[in-house]
Amino acid sequence: MKTLSVVIPVYNERRTIADVLDRVRMAPTLGLQKDLVVVDDCSTDGTAEYLRGLSSDRLMCLFHDRNRGKGAALRTGFARATGDIILVQDADLEYDPGDYPKLLRPIVAEKADVVFSSRFLGSEEHRVLYFWHAVGNKFLTLLSNMCTNLNLTDVESGYKVFKRAVIEKVHLEEDRFGFEPEIVAKVAHQRFRIYEVAVSYAGRTYEEGKKINWKDGVRALWCIAKYSRSRH
Repeated sequence: MKTLSVVIPVYNERRTIADVLDRVRMAPTLGLQKDLVVVDDCSTDGTAEYLRGLSSDRLMCLFHDRNRGKGAALRTGFARATGDIILVQDADLEYDPGDYPKLLRPIVAEKADVVFSSRFLGSEEHRVLYFWHAVGNKFLTLLSNMCTNLNLTDVESGYKVFKRAVIEKVHLEEDRFGFEPEIVAKVAHQRFRIYEVAVSYAGRTYEEGKKINWKDGVRALWCIAKYSRSRH
């Protein structure tokens, strides 16, 4: 039986982490055996203490001794994940684990090596929030597509699923949200089979804990330029 590792980077998500873990555990996975790898990125709100109190043979909790960013947390999680398929799950409930079957299906059916989610593809429900965030996202997606010759609709979307061989072959470097354009550029260079599927989205406001900001947008531009030239 093939196995699925769900890698969950966490930073100051005490309000949502218990619910996220419960929903991930209950999420359907097309028959795949599932384990969870949670990486706490030096949370200061009680998240780490909560995670240290958990115990399960299908749950691994890892801890950074300083805050390093989402990309760094994912590298830590990927290095310890043992599944044949690896899925990235954010810890803030913006993305619904109920979407796992549609994300996994192209890989399970041997049609894809990589599946990216999209908040703008199709007619899935999504919370209406920041106009300029959407404009910026579409601008970054356009630039990324021009450099990679892909036709993605949402380069910054959170759900990403990979065959294990993809993660083993791609060398990741970005510590923060630059991971998103970096991984897109690098799997494009390797000519992996890429699918995109629509997912629902319940975005958060900054008051509710949203962390990405305009500086990450500037870094994304730099990452698109840098990794579009790189072949590794």
